[in-house]
Amino acid sequence: MGMETLLKETAQRVVKKLLARFDIKVVRLSKSPMETLLGLKSMPIGSFIDIGANEGSFSRLIRKSFPDASLYCFEPLPEPFEKLRLWAKQCGNRRITLFNLALGGRKETVDLFHHVKHHPSSSLLASTDHCRTIYPFTDQQVRVPVQVDTLDHIMQDESVILPAEIVIKMDVQGYEDRVIRGGRETFAKAKAVILEVCLDPLYERQANFKEIMMLLDDMGFNYAGNLDQNYDKDGHVIFLDAVFVK
Repeated sequence: MGMETLLKETAQRVVKKLLARFDIKVVRLSKSPMETLLGLKSMPIGSFIDIGANEGSFSRLIRKSFPDASLYCFEPLPEPFEKLRLWAKQCGNRRITLFNLALGGRKETVDLFHHVKHHPSSSLLASTDHCRTIYPFTDQQVRVPVQVDTLDHIMQDESVILPAEIVIKMDVQGYEDRVIRGGRETFAKAKAVILEVCLDPLYERQANFKEIMMLLDDMGFNYAGNLDQNYDKDGHVIFLDAVFVK
């Protein structure tokens, strides 16, 4: 072993011990959950369904890793949908299909609670006092009427082609169980599901982790871990991004 290599390894051990004193763990970026998507990046994914796409942050990430995959993005709010549309246009709309609507358990028109200061947290469910306490930016809300349809109804259209394997991503602020029930046939065809799950009571009548897990378990999905999770000041997890795989 050369002196340069020895010094490098010694320095790494010292740094790791120092960080460990502050309960800081070093993880190689190449092995981080967001980098590997918990193994999904090594799979031949052909289609992504982005439910609650907002301005397209997830789809933009996926586009870089899976440039040939088909993207189907759903976003009901006009402002973020317009930014999503502009991004798709910049991409030449190649394999990107957009839907300016929400997904749920049936076709209807309902009021969406638009969080003016932070539209990604907007929901078809009313936020709780607890939500507004820990996230003060959700206090300013307006009701916006939006169109709701079921995932299965949309995907049954002859113009929709879903190359295998299929990944479904959901970020619908407590509405996950309704989306799953309205899309059972489509979910049954998917290889994996990525979804944000609220553990704290942030929205009235929100789906909990157990309910979501049971619905997906009935379709053959297994819980594979978390891409990320958000903590409160006391250290408990408020919400997480979970992955379920067949």
